Order: sequence, then C-alpha cells, then structure tokens
Amino acid sequence: MITIFSNPRPFRGSFDLLQRNAIQSWLLLRPACEVILFNDEENTTVRVAEEFGIRCLTDVVCDEFGTPLLDHEFTAIKKLSKYDILAHVNSDIILMSDFTASLGSVLKTLKAEPFFMVGQRWDLDVREPLPFSDPVWEDDLRRRSCNEGNLHPMSGMDYWVFPRTVDFDPPPFIVGRWGMDSWLVYRSRMLHIPVIDATATITIVHQNHDYPQRKQDFFAIETNRNRELAGGYACMMGLRDADWILDEHGLRRPPFPRRIYPLLSLFYPWRMLLAIKRKIQELWT
Repeated sequence: MITIFSNPRPFRGSFDLLQRNAIQSWLLLRPACEVILFNDEENTTVRVAEEFGIRCLTDVVCDEFGTPLLDHEFTAIKKLSKYDILAHVNSDIILMSDFTASLGSVLKTLKAEPFFMVGQRWDLDVREPLPFSDPVWEDDLRRRSCNEGNLHPMSGMDYWVFPRTVDFDPPPFIVGRWGMDSWLVYRSRMLHIPVIDATATITIVHQNHDYPQRKQDFFAIETNRNRELAGGYACMMGLRDADWILDEHGLRRPPFPRRIYPLLSLFYPWRMLLAIKRKIQELWT
C-alpha cells in the first residue's frame, strides 16, 4: 500500500532510541508498509536496517558537507519502491493506525487522482522504548500527547504522502534543512494538485530532541542554499495554503475563514507581501 522512506541520523545516543521507536511503529502499520532507509554518514543505518529486516540504500548522493540531496532521493525511491504511494517520514516520527486509515479514505475518494497529504505533529518527550507489545500502546500514546505534549505550529510538516506518478521535479534541496516541505506545498498548488491537511484525522508524535546539526558551521550555508533553490519566500507555502482538509466528515474544502488562505495563495502579489513579512521577521530574530 505505502512505501515509507526516511533519512535517519546516526543511531547514536538518544537518536538510537527515538529512531528505533519510530521505525517499529511504521512496521506495525496495517496494511503492512514497505520501509526504505537512506544510509547515514556514519553507516549505522545499515546495521539497524538488517536488524529490522528492511532495505537500506547506501548509494546516497550528498553535498560537499555530506548532507543528502532530495532530488536524487526522489529519483531513487520512485525507481525502487514496491508501492505506488510514497510517504517521506522524518525518522523521529511515531505513526499509528490512523495514518493508513486516513490514507485509505483519501484514495477511496480521489481514486487515481494525484494529491499531496501533510499534517501537523504533536511534540512529546519520550525517554523510553515504547511498549509495542501492549495492545493499548496507541491509546496511551495519544492520551500522553494530549495531556503532556503540544501541537506544533502549522509551519512544521514532518510527513509528505503522494503518488509515485507525481513529478515534483525538485531542485537539489539539502535534506533536513529549511524550505523543502514549504516548496513542495507551493509546487503542488502550482501544479493544481490537491494539498490535503490531514491533521484532524492523523496523530503523529514527534519525539522531542536537541538539534546538534544547528551548531555546525555549514548549517546556515545549507539553509540559505535551500531558500535560494526554492526561489525565495514567495515560493514557500504551508498548511494554511492546503486547499483540502481531511476530518471526520471526509475529504472536503476548508471552512470559512480558513478557505480564504488557499485562495489568496495563488495570487503573486499576496505571496510577495508574505515574503516581505517573513524577511522582516528573519531580520528581527
């Protein structure tokens, strides 16, 4: 049904625990999903992939700093995936049964039509292996997310689901740096592909962690490069620009007043105004 692909960090320290939690949750999805991982710079993903019996791609094309490039990964996954529906999921994200159930609802409604599905995440402190053998682990995790976690702002999109036939033709974005997901929303809207916000029906849990890569000297270089590759702030969109939502009533247009945003986002002057606002915010932070 779905091929999930991801770029794990090296399986060291806290990331070893968090990423193992995430991968195990993906492997428990039903119908069963194919999971393909791209190797990390320390070659730790190969060992973990063997342990879980999943595929690890070692021919990873990177920039001069050793960070993978998105265009090569899209090309590789389209050639090698078993299924026609692809899902890029960040390696610290817990998925639950509502993920495949919601996707099934979308496929039933849209048939063979293209789409791009995204959603918000819940941020939660997770410091232990999740009890996947417990039949109520999902219910417990959802309860913890609501009671102890926080719904991340609409700027964060930690999974993207789309059919293999969609040709985004992305530039060589640097994986894990700012701008990729925002550009993919923009690209989908420009291609007149439905962008679906599935936050209301899909609960994904982001396991909180630090961000050691932000301390690297090249982090700012890669971030600025992604922004330039995207075409600047005017070519960035987010969940507010989704022209469809998935909720308990099914797939439908956003209600008023939210419906105004996806209508305005197609107009270049509006995007330029937002770009100026974002640039000012950047200068003040």
